[in-house]
Amino acid sequence: MSRGLGDVYKRQEYDRGVSTFSPEGRLFQVEYSSEAIKLGSTAIGIATSHGIVLGVEKRITSTLLVSDSIEKIMEIDSHIGCAMSGLTADARSMVEHARVSAVSHNLYFDEPMAIESLTQSVCDLALRFGEGASGEEERLMSRPFGVALLIGGFDKLKGYQLYHAEPSGTFYQYKAKAIGSGSEGAQSELQNVYKNDLTLEQAEMIVLKILKQVMEEKLDSTNAQLCTITKENGYKVLSEEETKEIVDIIYEEEAAEKQRQEEEEDDEEDEDEDEDEDVDMN
Repeated sequence: MSRGLGDVYKRQEYDRGVSTFSPEGRLFQVEYSSEAIKLGSTAIGIATSHGIVLGVEKRITSTLLVSDSIEKIMEIDSHIGCAMSGLTADARSMVEHARVSAVSHNLYFDEPMAIESLTQSVCDLALRFGEGASGEEERLMSRPFGVALLIGGFDKLKGYQLYHAEPSGTFYQYKAKAIGSGSEGAQSELQNVYKNDLTLEQAEMIVLKILKQVMEEKLDSTNAQLCTITKENGYKVLSEEETKEIVDIIYEEEAAEKQRQEEEEDDEEDEDEDEDEDVDMN
């Protein structure tokens, strides 16, 4: 048996068990769940001092498909929303758990749940795959969740916050984050354009511009969705008409920029022709 083939069989010994570490200290099933997210639609979140903006790509695979039936952004509580990438069925389970946690916290403590605490609750659920440590705990999932969430909202303690929850149960806070199939290019663009003093309107424009760059289909109001979360208005999903207004502005700006570049090129060509004529006269 060749060494390469032996490595494959050795890897298969450890990637079948969801809670078995390989000799290199890796959990292959968790790594595979991260790969599943890279196949999902792109989702982007931006946190500003004025609110949170979440935007998602909606893959419409048929002209007969009703775009409103594709849920990639969900409300958790009046002050918290989330965007997802990966397996939507898994996301529904996590969102349902998050909603129960938020309502229970409000009933017990008579205050809205903090964003970080809710994200921690969701990530605790993500770790409950396979059998419990003692073998007596409830087995909720036979595999890791194949979905990542962008959870954003407002609370009185820390203001506006945006968290990225991974299938491994790890979560981080971000100022701006992209997940899904176009995450690499989108995250690189976010690093270039993000500023601490962004307004909510500017953040909405940035999200749609980046989605336009990474999407395979032409951007319009039916295959992209935006939501905002603010202290004043809470969770709000933009209607198709509101999204269309922003999309139209983006295309108008691109057309104006293209026209300006063409005019500059024409001016440069005219200058070159004038210089050539001067040389010929001399």
